[in-house]
Amino acid sequence: MRIAAIDQGTTSTRVLVADTAGRAEVVHTLRHAVTYPQPGRVEQDAAELLANIRLALAAAGPVDAIGLANQGESCLAWDAASGEALSPVIVWQDTRTGPALAEMARQGVADEVAARSGLPLDPYFSAAKLAWIIRSVPAAAAALKAGRLRLGTTDAYFLDRLAGAFATDRATASRTGLMNIATGAWDPELCRMFGVPIECLPEIRANTAGFGQIGGTPVAAAIVDQQAALYGHGCRHPGEAKITFGTGAFALAVTGATPPLTALAAGLVPTVAWDLGDGPVYAIDGGVQDAGSAIEWAVRAGLADDMADFTGFASPPAVARGLVFVPAFSGLGCPHWDRSASPLILGLQPDMTRIDIRQALLEGIAFLTADILAAITAHAPLAAEISIDGGVSRSPYFAQFLADCSGMAIRVRGFAERTAFGAAALAAHALGMDLPGPADAGVLHTPQDDRAEAWRATFARAQERCLGWRSAP
Repeated sequence: MRIAAIDQGTTSTRVLVADTAGRAEVVHTLRHAVTYPQPGRVEQDAAELLANIRLALAAAGPVDAIGLANQGESCLAWDAASGEALSPVIVWQDTRTGPALAEMARQGVADEVAARSGLPLDPYFSAAKLAWIIRSVPAAAAALKAGRLRLGTTDAYFLDRLAGAFATDRATASRTGLMNIATGAWDPELCRMFGVPIECLPEIRANTAGFGQIGGTPVAAAIVDQQAALYGHGCRHPGEAKITFGTGAFALAVTGATPPLTALAAGLVPTVAWDLGDGPVYAIDGGVQDAGSAIEWAVRAGLADDMADFTGFASPPAVARGLVFVPAFSGLGCPHWDRSASPLILGLQPDMTRIDIRQALLEGIAFLTADILAAITAHAPLAAEISIDGGVSRSPYFAQFLADCSGMAIRVRGFAERTAFGAAALAAHALGMDLPGPADAGVLHTPQDDRAEAWRATFARAQERCLGWRSAP
């Protein structure tokens, strides 16, 4: 049996073909444009994303089933009759809804939103983005008046257009701010508070409930990308965790069958990991907003040619020489939730070069990730080692530095396509089969440097200076 898994991510769309003989290979990858029309705004073209999914599926050839992993909180509006997008895709990194959310906080609804959705009032999540579309895009307002408006995360748009299923999965819905974390259904009161018509939202289904057909091939499973990676890493039991380094860096740890609502007080996000048809399994989540996107900035700025420039450094850590880089290009997520934070470089000396800045940038991503692991560990025990994949995880220097500054054992997986493999494995599960996991022991990095506590204190002092910067007078 052959399964095609579409990983529709922030910067690319790729298709992995896996089979029950243990083979798994990405057969096609397409990059797409990300635009920044104004400060704080991050957008994509829905038609381009849809076309790339079609091309990727065509490259996969004949398959028996399809799994879809989506980029999470990115969302849009479209016309139910024509299927045409009425807005750009507003990407998860977009912060345009900050003022509206601040006003909601002043009205005293933050605790009610958190109690119902499990999520903080932050531009990261979809609810305020969808409300902004209704308020600010005339075509969407007209479609609403005519009874033709559809709203949702990108997966719902793809499934509607390609598979004839206006639906989303429970894990993705838990990232919107509109789903009740306890009931797994759209919450009428949350929809009212945000100003999102509940009748315009897609049906919520279990992750393996089936999502229509594309060209006669069943879409057997759908899931948000980070939860797909969690499943793809083989994490099934409480305490098992992974970190995926893509555009951002996202740590998820399985917690069990009860919503971990107390996690929010620690700056973490309770979320649905997956629902295989017998009820939700929950996880706690923490994210670094800028990981791969910070590396891409360095390339655009002429500080590096590509990721290969971040793979090794001969000198001592930059932080040990007083150089610190806080890569808060999109603000800070967990555990600070300060989207007004700004990137900051401290400690530059006349003899330092772009190599030193690259090293400090890589260390900054590791420090922010270590903050998340510390928050998760304080909330719930973790397994003996953390599995990581993607992007900067391929840098041995980064992996070892993360082990040192977090004080945890870090295993770098050689097979990096954990998100796509997770979607494929879920599709196989929906068909009553198991996909054998890639034979991949990876490389284990254990803490080696006893100076890490002092380094973290240095980074924390720098991080304090970047908090609230964009809102400062």
